[in-house]
Amino acid sequence: MPFDPASQDVGNIVSLEHVNLAVPNQERATDFYIDGLGLTRDPYLMAGTDNLWVNCGRHQFHLPQGEAQRWRGCIGLRLPRLDTLEERLERIAPKLEGSLFAWQRKSPKQIEVRCPWGNRFRIHEDTAAGAGSNGGVSGKRPSSPALVYLEMPVRSGEAAKIERFYRKFLKAPGRTEKGRALINAGPGQQLIFVEQARASEEDYDGHHFAIYIADFSGVYHALADKGLITEIDNDWQFRFVDIAPQRNAKALFRVEHEVRSLHHPLYMRALVNRLPGESIL
Repeated sequence: MPFDPASQDVGNIVSLEHVNLAVPNQERATDFYIDGLGLTRDPYLMAGTDNLWVNCGRHQFHLPQGEAQRWRGCIGLRLPRLDTLEERLERIAPKLEGSLFAWQRKSPKQIEVRCPWGNRFRIHEDTAAGAGSNGGVSGKRPSSPALVYLEMPVRSGEAAKIERFYRKFLKAPGRTEKGRALINAGPGQQLIFVEQARASEEDYDGHHFAIYIADFSGVYHALADKGLITEIDNDWQFRFVDIAPQRNAKALFRVEHEVRSLHHPLYMRALVNRLPGESIL
C-alpha cells in the first residue's frame, strides 16, 4: 500500500467522546448495553439508577432516565468476536421480549442490532488489523471496543454543504463522496451524513453527542458570530444544535453538539473496560 500521510490527519476534533440517549427503563438499558453488547458500566461516575454511563473503550454512552430518544440514523461500533456477541444477544432476547430489540448478521464481520427503543447499531468485528474502511481504522493494535462513527440521514444535495460547514466552523477536515459527507472526528472516528431521497422528517428529540476540540476559542467565536451557540455550560463546554450558515437560516441538519475543550476535567479520564466473556461459572 502506498504511503498516504493524509490518512493520518485528525484535524481540530480530537475525539468523538460520547452519545447521549434518554431511556425510559434503566434495567432494560443494562440488559442491552452491558449484558448484550458486552460493554462496561462506569463504576465511578453516575453510578446510581437514574443515569447509566456505559464505557465502550475510550468512549461512552450516557443514558439518563427519561422518555426514549431515538438516533436518526445508525451508530457504528467496533467490538471483538461477533460470534460471542450473537450468543449474548440470544441470551438477553427473552428479557427484551415485547420491545423493538432485534439483530441480524449482515456478513461474517458485521451485525446490525436494534436496541429496545429502536436505535440502530452497526457492529463491526474488531481485529488486530483494524475495523476496515467504515471505521477508518488501520494498523496493528490491541483489540478494544470503540465508537467509530455516527451516521445521520440528510436531504439530497446537502452532504457537500455539511462538509463545508464542519471545515469552516469546526476546522474539521472531511470529504464528500457518493452522496456522503465524511467528517474526521478523532483517530479512527467519523461523523457521516448520508443523503437520502426521503430523509427522515421526524422531529429532533434532543439527543446529543460530545466532541473534544483543540481550538476551543476559535470554534466558539466562529459559531457565536453567526448566532449558533445555544448554551454555555461552563468555561470548558458549550453547545450548538443547528448545522447552518447562520442563525434563523434553514438548518442542513439539527443535532446537539456538546463541545468540550482539552481542559475539560473529564478529558483523558481512564475508563474501565471488562472482558465480557470472563465468568467464574
